[in-house]
Amino acid sequence: MDRNTPTERTPLTSLSESFERYLQDKGKGRGGDGGNYRRNAARELERFAEWAAGDRGGDDWTGIVPDDVDREPIFEDLDERVFREYARYLAGDRGLKQNTVQTYYRYISAWCGWCVNEGYLEAHYAQRASAMAPLPEDDGRKPGDQQAWTSEQRHTLTRYVDERARDAVEAYTTLPQDTDPLDKQRARYAALKAARDRALVFVLAYTAVRVGELLRDPNDPRRRGVRWEDLSIEDGSMDVYRKKQQWDAASLPDPVISPLRSYRQLMDPATERWPVFPTFDQRTLAGLVREELAERGERPEAITERREEYARDLLLALDGDIRPPSITTDGARSILQRLSKEGEVDIVHPKHDYLAPHGGRRGMGEVLVRAFGYTVAARYLDNSEEMVRERYSHIEAGELGDVATEALDEVDHLGK
Repeated sequence: MDRNTPTERTPLTSLSESFERYLQDKGKGRGGDGGNYRRNAARELERFAEWAAGDRGGDDWTGIVPDDVDREPIFEDLDERVFREYARYLAGDRGLKQNTVQTYYRYISAWCGWCVNEGYLEAHYAQRASAMAPLPEDDGRKPGDQQAWTSEQRHTLTRYVDERARDAVEAYTTLPQDTDPLDKQRARYAALKAARDRALVFVLAYTAVRVGELLRDPNDPRRRGVRWEDLSIEDGSMDVYRKKQQWDAASLPDPVISPLRSYRQLMDPATERWPVFPTFDQRTLAGLVREELAERGERPEAITERREEYARDLLLALDGDIRPPSITTDGARSILQRLSKEGEVDIVHPKHDYLAPHGGRRGMGEVLVRAFGYTVAARYLDNSEEMVRERYSHIEAGELGDVATEALDEVDHLGK
């Protein structure tokens, strides 16, 4: 086969020939032709290709191809000096904010890493220190530092966990009557875990409750995680221990009600003092079950036999009213990392490659400020209006910009 054909991955391959393969790998849906990430990455790859060919970068920039060669850029032309020059080009665009420059560069860097894995490049030149040196430093004031779930991200994640829970619950509830007991227990456990994850995601996505108010903090005994006795599903409220060191009621909006009600019915906790979001960590539950049954006077042999009757210690804990601890805030982050990856959520952020818990709260703040203003948002977020105005100042700035534009248009119209 001719080594210059498109199917051959060589340094002589043109850059553009790799773009479609990369975008298909990163895209969503059948054929990899959907998703925000693909759309944004395609835009930045096109910008990079135009710059590499000399069509961007100013009159003095002729591209990365040697002047005495007439062809489009190929992989053989790439090295860390090229990416350093591109970083300098992006950083020199005064119309781009610091976080935007870094975001745009990350798209190209991700493509570069993919090219290494695919055999187009020998090294990840874009990640070398000399290549990244021209990029602006993090000055602590960039809006991108604070993640906020976008509407599309929220929809993607909630839709994924909802479908996952529905499938798991259906698989459990439609088992034949003659199913082996342990197999039935495994199906119930899978349904419980999926239902718990769905309820957690919906609560984080729509209530704007701080994750530290919702789950257990090992360093603060007052924050033991919400229990079923703290919830009033019918009234749409939940008692939480607020950041201001007192108990207060938080709202449970309509999207949260059904996942919580379905989850509680499936769990059927022995008492209302059970945590809403118990840990499913096997090592923790195994130790807890052994310790509790021993305190109840059961001998080690009997404890072993009883545990062997259950596919998972969580199910034994449910039947035996052995109350497990709530998951921790770190546990919630691990769950969201797993679900963000499984749900293929498009995420481009300088600090998080997953939907972090605090981003759900901040995302709801964005929605509330835009829809109802700062006063209502402050009440829902359990913050002062001054703090909410400060944290979401970019919204007001954008609105004022629109007002200024309208004013200028009006003046121009009157002047004609």
